[in-house]
Amino acid sequence: MQYKWTALTVTAVGTLMAGIDARIVIVGLPTIARELGAGVEEVIWVSQAYILASTIGLLLIGRVTDVVGRVKIYNLGFAVFTVGSVFASISFTPYELIAARIVQGVGSSMIITNSAAILTDATPKNELGTILGINQIAFRTGSVLGLTLSGLILSVASWPALFYINIPIGIFGTLWAHMRLREISVRDTARKMDWIGFATFSLGLTLVLLAITFLSYGVSGLALGFGCLIVGTSLIIVFVLFENRIQTPLLDMSLFKIRLFAAGNLAQMFNALAWSGSILMLSFYLQVVLGFTPLIAGLSLLPLDAAFVILGPISGKLSDKYGSRIFSTLGLCISSAGFFLLATISESTGYFVIALILALLGAGNGLFVSPNISAIMSSVPPNRRGIASAFRVTTFNIGLTASAGIAVLLITFGIPYSSFSQLIEGLVPTGIAKDQFVDGFRLASLVLAGLNTIAIIPSALRGPRLVSPSTTQEVERDYVE
Repeated sequence: MQYKWTALTVTAVGTLMAGIDARIVIVGLPTIARELGAGVEEVIWVSQAYILASTIGLLLIGRVTDVVGRVKIYNLGFAVFTVGSVFASISFTPYELIAARIVQGVGSSMIITNSAAILTDATPKNELGTILGINQIAFRTGSVLGLTLSGLILSVASWPALFYINIPIGIFGTLWAHMRLREISVRDTARKMDWIGFATFSLGLTLVLLAITFLSYGVSGLALGFGCLIVGTSLIIVFVLFENRIQTPLLDMSLFKIRLFAAGNLAQMFNALAWSGSILMLSFYLQVVLGFTPLIAGLSLLPLDAAFVILGPISGKLSDKYGSRIFSTLGLCISSAGFFLLATISESTGYFVIALILALLGAGNGLFVSPNISAIMSSVPPNRRGIASAFRVTTFNIGLTASAGIAVLLITFGIPYSSFSQLIEGLVPTGIAKDQFVDGFRLASLVLAGLNTIAIIPSALRGPRLVSPSTTQEVERDYVE
């Protein structure tokens, strides 16, 4: 078997597990809130802590993998994630669960950062879109399993069982990666680590992401939220200025001279800003407004993932032949249309209409994701793929983290925060509260639609293809300065 297929089987296990964990918790959040007696703040942090922990250390992990190799860090990530899953399954309070989710997030960052880099190392450029498209199927398959398994599990067991499934997958993935992966990456010979840059960036990014979460708490979080936002943004600006002045930066700023790298990451971030919040809102909408059980709510979201699974690998293969710009941009246009339609639904909207909107959203994202990742990763030098992958995942996770906070903040423009918290906990199932939630849902959907639409601009400006995909020296016009 060619090594690219071996690498694909190993990384597919990691992305499968990540996909399961991404959705199995979202659908279970209302149940977790009720059984643990958690408010909206704690419930948000069950999701946010995972994403935050998997984001702040990404650049350091990417830099380390470029120096010491990708396989060691990937294998360690599986072990850390598995340990976090064990602790999550035995948590007794919201805060213990949040701490366990942090451990999971650290392990996830090691896995996800290296997955795309390992595949890029092992795959010819003219086949990379196809391979990444197949790898994305594993993530979406995990998402589908997460949606269905969460409902099935919660129908027969309590919420800790949501994390049991990660344990056998994590053990198998750790052993499988150790046995099958080999180190073929090009190492970065400059071994000095930029600890000042890491500390500045991590603290700044943490404060910015915390600011968005605090702002979603309503009036009570405004002062703390804006304070964190100002300080965090200032630290990130200091980080950028510092990185331009040292010889071995944490983040090689010259990567942003590569037009395809910069445009792809910018498009991805705005796309992610729309997605996490929309899935979270839909999970609440289906269970709180329509009264679906967790199982039915999970199954109701399947059209989104089904459309993604169908179009994802097709888009990846076509982008290998025709370039990334047309498919990524078309996908964003389609998903934006879906977001705008999402803003029109009400309590009386039939599920068939909702399913069509979900399929439209999934189809658009399926067209966008694989070509965009392929374009980003194939545009950078081999010895920078670790940090490039880390930055790609960082921008993606920033979007995901901010999206959930933005969605909750916008929803509270329609329903008072206290009523929203009680509604999620099942304490005020009144018609007035549901109507207010729907008003906030519509406003949030419109804003998220606008954010996804902004992503179309950098995607369309990434530059057309120059040469035939039959050569391994493939480039795209104007993406290198």
